[in-house]
Amino acid sequence: MRKKTGLHIGLILACALIILPPLWALRTSFVPESMSYSTELMPSFTLDNYRQLFERNNFLLFYRNSLIVAVCSVLLAMPFATATGYAFARFRTGGATARFVVLATQMLPPVALVLPAFALLRGAGLSNSLTGLIIVYAALNLPFLTWILMGFFEGIPVDLEWAAMTDGTTAWGAFWRVVLPISLPGLAAAAVLGFILAWNEFLFALVLSGPGTATIPVALAALQTSNGIQIGKVSAGVVMAILPLIIGSVFIQRFIVKGLTFGSVK
Repeated sequence: MRKKTGLHIGLILACALIILPPLWALRTSFVPESMSYSTELMPSFTLDNYRQLFERNNFLLFYRNSLIVAVCSVLLAMPFATATGYAFARFRTGGATARFVVLATQMLPPVALVLPAFALLRGAGLSNSLTGLIIVYAALNLPFLTWILMGFFEGIPVDLEWAAMTDGTTAWGAFWRVVLPISLPGLAAAAVLGFILAWNEFLFALVLSGPGTATIPVALAALQTSNGIQIGKVSAGVVMAILPLIIGSVFIQRFIVKGLTFGSVK
């Protein structure tokens, strides 16, 4: 009994540590700037932080930029990640060496890649553009998505494809009609994780974007002025930034859970 009680208390404390910071940011976003550091739960209520964020800081533009870049980069990376992950899972394309090379690209620190990416985009005339950010984010997410999808495809029995081909379909038909429908939860989970990575990325957006193409992380960092951090507007921006992630997770939670556990038990 004591062991269970201690376990429950530990879980409650762990959940509190996770949920209290966003809740405090939510509270700070609705109080005046002068009361942001007050210990009172809700000393006053105002929407000035949100109003100033959108009217003075043009936050809607940065919000739109983040949505375009995150969605388009996932749409660009997913077909390549799906094909590569399936090739690794079914045909062992490139052997263990190819898999290691794909994984090794994730081990490189972002600071080692940002300057070459900037040089390439500048040479192609895509610096300070959303198109350049989309291409870079798709390339950054591709190895990660490939490894996730490879695990999903390995969890699908190959006998299903053989049975489909025995019935007269081609290998492509078996992949399109059998493998893809079964792996939809895995594809949804991979797409959501890729969206989150692109949505939260800061370093590449800071170096590769301009005043009109900056994303939300860059816009929030710009709220640090010579007079200090505008904590009220930062909190409002954080709330707005996590809002689409929460809404998206609620709608596709079932697919995320199925996708992340897909193939774990055979």
